[in-house]
Amino acid sequence: MDHNAQGGKAYGVLKSQQEEKLVSINETYLTNPQYAEEEDLSSKLEMFKKKYMEFDLNDQGEIDLMGLKQMLEKLGLAKTHLELKKMMAVVGDPSKETISYSNFLNMMLGKRNTILKLILMFEGMGKEQEKKEVAPPSRKTFTDLP
Repeated sequence: MDHNAQGGKAYGVLKSQQEEKLVSINETYLTNPQYAEEEDLSSKLEMFKKKYMEFDLNDQGEIDLMGLKQMLEKLGLAKTHLELKKMMAVVGDPSKETISYSNFLNMMLGKRNTILKLILMFEGMGKEQEKKEVAPPSRKTFTDLP
């Protein structure tokens, strides 16, 4: 028996179970009146789910310190262990040192701007800009104001 195929298959099953779990969490957000005003909520949730799954390295359905570290490194923002722990404390569950998907969504959809949220939003917006291939607007100064 080819163990690699089995491992890959098991990994696939794990990922799809995890995705199902995240999809069901997304559904609770879609029906939550608190987020009824949120623009493009379903597409945002889909994007957040993909982003979250990408960095859930331990496949426990939570982003741990290593996942957070890799996420930020991939975005070209290496952080110190202390900075990571601070982010984790603000966004996640400090006792477990993980960010659950609910924590993640609360951060991304919440009013508070955490460092991590700003980084992810900036990265997301960067991707949108790349798609459009638009020349950046010229910088406006106070003298340009009508």
